Amino acid sequence: MKTVIIGIAGGTGSGKSTFTNRLKEEFGGDVTVLYHDNYYRVQDGVPFEVRKKVNYDHPDAFETELLLKQLEELKEGKTVLCPVYDYSQHNRSKEVTVVEPKKVILVEGILVLADPRLRDLFDVKIYVEADADERILRRVIRDVKERGRDIEGVVDQYLTTVKPMHYLYVEPTRTTADLVINSGRNPVAFEIVRDYIRGILKEDE
Repeated sequence: MKTVIIGIAGGTGSGKSTFTNRLKEEFGGDVTVLYHDNYYRVQDGVPFEVRKKVNYDHPDAFETELLLKQLEELKEGKTVLCPVYDYSQHNRSKEVTVVEPKKVILVEGILVLADPRLRDLFDVKIYVEADADERILRRVIRDVKERGRDIEGVVDQYLTTVKPMHYLYVEPTRTTADLVINSGRNPVAFEIVRDYIRGILKEDE
């Protein structure tokens, strides 16, 4: 079985998760989705107050080696146990998600195009962008409502790590993308990628 891997990157709050989840809803169990956020490094034994101050927008915060290993295993037709991250604890949880190999794999995260090893695995590279003011507003709403954060902590994290890391590591990956989308809800871009995936899934039927 030929496996096609699509990398979907973009800054925090850009709409990349919206775009990824729309594809996931469109194809259901016919595609596999891996989120780079689930591969944040284990921080067992590190005090909570210290974990809160870690720079989670730097490439070193991720155990990308594990993501690479599991992507290779999925390409080989193997089932993998994907880690699950607990945002409220700033640490990887004890849970895992069973992920089955599929013909199409979506890999989403702010820095998935920053690592050349990942880029080499991707058959298609997508970058989703949005204005900075839109991104910070979406970030605040998401982190407070969905991740149990307080607004002061979210703003402090954005100013000290998220914003500078975006310009240093995330935005430069825009030039490596095959397709740049100006919104996670862009209907034309969605139709293009949807039709591409449909074609892949119909092969060898």
